[in-house]
Amino acid sequence: MYTSNVSPRQDNVDVLVIGCGNAGLCAAITAAESCCSVMVVDAADKPMRGGNTRHTRNLRVMHESPTDILTDCYGLEEYFDDLMRVTAGATNRKLARLTLKNSSKLVSWLSARGVQFQPPLSGTLNLDRTNAFFLGGGRTMLNRLCRYAEQVNVQFSYQMPVRELLIADGTCRGARLDNGQIIEAGQYVIASGGFEANLEWLAEGWGAAARHFHVRGTRYNTGAVLKSLLDGGAQHVGSVDQCHAVAIDARAPRFDGGIASRIDGVPFGLVVNKHATRFYDEAEDFWPKRYAIWGRLVARQPDQIAFALLDADGVKRFMPSVFDPIEADTIEGLAVKLGLDPAATCDTVKRFNAACPEGPIDPSALDGKATSGLVPEKTNWAAPITTPPFTGYPLRPGITFTYMGVEVNDRAAIIMDDGCPARNLYAAGEVMAGNILGQGYLAGIGMTIGGVFGHIAGTSAAQSHVRS
Repeated sequence: MYTSNVSPRQDNVDVLVIGCGNAGLCAAITAAESCCSVMVVDAADKPMRGGNTRHTRNLRVMHESPTDILTDCYGLEEYFDDLMRVTAGATNRKLARLTLKNSSKLVSWLSARGVQFQPPLSGTLNLDRTNAFFLGGGRTMLNRLCRYAEQVNVQFSYQMPVRELLIADGTCRGARLDNGQIIEAGQYVIASGGFEANLEWLAEGWGAAARHFHVRGTRYNTGAVLKSLLDGGAQHVGSVDQCHAVAIDARAPRFDGGIASRIDGVPFGLVVNKHATRFYDEAEDFWPKRYAIWGRLVARQPDQIAFALLDADGVKRFMPSVFDPIEADTIEGLAVKLGLDPAATCDTVKRFNAACPEGPIDPSALDGKATSGLVPEKTNWAAPITTPPFTGYPLRPGITFTYMGVEVNDRAAIIMDDGCPARNLYAAGEVMAGNILGQGYLAGIGMTIGGVFGHIAGTSAAQSHVRS
């Protein structure tokens, strides 16, 4: 049992939700709609509330027929096959199927609570069939859910970072804040994200490479609540070095760069390290199924730096980042501006161009236009880089969220080290996403996991409150 000299806050709430992002809001609303009193605490101030949800755009949704926001169909088995391919089977299949099946209900549930969606997205991301895009993006989606939550009497408290969960014998007795105060509740939903903003913790898995990481999302995801859960006997899942990490512009800020800093031009050019050497197939699959491996790939390169090289035709095939590309009329000139060896860069581009097939590429399909004679080969969209001006983007690993978290069951209850579920602790979102994502990523599935398990956690917390 814990002891404290600090008097608990007299909040008398049935359910305390830690974290004001997508997962936490879905949990809070669900519990409140079940007639529970609910408080949401968030480490950020109100303008920066919402964790990584502020930077999102969409969620990946199973559906059996076309809708006003999705084309064609995207069935459970195809969705599951996509997940198995990107994770190489590193997933809890039971929880994965539960997540994907329940994703079919998310759009209608969110819409009924004020979230609006835009028509199907066209273009080279190839997401019109699989992903539902929020009208106004994640910030608008977040604000609408907060507004609805207030209507069903959810309380919000900002700038309230939780330092410690007071756990004894599989039961949480309270949440200690940074100021020493303790909030006591009947049930606790942990939706506080991962530890991607804690570079020291990342270094346990990545070593010195972590010092070059940028954090695309919130600076508030330091992992304090996750660490407290693990110290309190929660069973961990996943590896400390597994994460959602993309290639972002090296000129992006250290925190909160968001999606605008991502470089989507990788499939339509070539990528080299600081020695002007290619190191991976830039186009093995559609970008939404591969973009999240590129942060890890860059992290493994010398000094954790790489460069995407394109020509005037290539830059027309993707949505540019917030930073202007670096341009030159010659490959030699571009290399100088990027800090690369001009001779080595010219040689790499020359050999790449010579290995490209004749004829146009088709960005809308896996066109099989592959190089021949390179190591590694580029397996699709291999177009020579010949048309000036030539452009380049410096790349750094941009980590979005970590996969190591706590194990949960199908009620979102946190599993303790003895193999039993905690009595009043539930988890949703990034803090438990490693149950589904042992490695790899599918565009939009993070929001799907958060929404599905947020709803499950809120339902379970409400049911436990009724029984208590």
